[in-house]
Amino acid sequence: MADVEEFVESAGLYFERLGLSRTAGRIVGVLLTDPGDSTDAPGLCELLGVAKSSMSVALRQLEQGGLIERFRPPRGRRDHYRLAEDVFGRAFQAKMAEFTAFAQLAEQGLATVGDNPKSRARLELMRDMYGFMGREFPKLLDRWHRERH
Repeated sequence: MADVEEFVESAGLYFERLGLSRTAGRIVGVLLTDPGDSTDAPGLCELLGVAKSSMSVALRQLEQGGLIERFRPPRGRRDHYRLAEDVFGRAFQAKMAEFTAFAQLAEQGLATVGDNPKSRARLELMRDMYGFMGREFPKLLDRWHRERH
């Protein structure tokens, strides 16, 4: 069980680096490793030792990001949470939007540096790389979906 706990903590740190809260990342870790299909907020609070308010914020963040789904089991009294059907594709698509933002930032930088060749070279590399990623990653995701199904 210690290995699962370590994985959950590692997931928390990993997803925190990607912009989620550590608690949200730990929730993803739990849902990835839980042998059941879903769990409820009180169970997650107890398992992770997190306050109800922190759990509520993290669950809302994950649900709004399309990474988890909330549902009520038949005859259930509490909402349950599970990973979204295409959690990894959704996370990937959300990150792809950042490629455009980075390319736009590079364009803004290019407009400010004038003719300085070193600055221009760095910013052009940034613009071109993120432009390439923005064009190619959607194709890669489409290919993944075709191969998966």
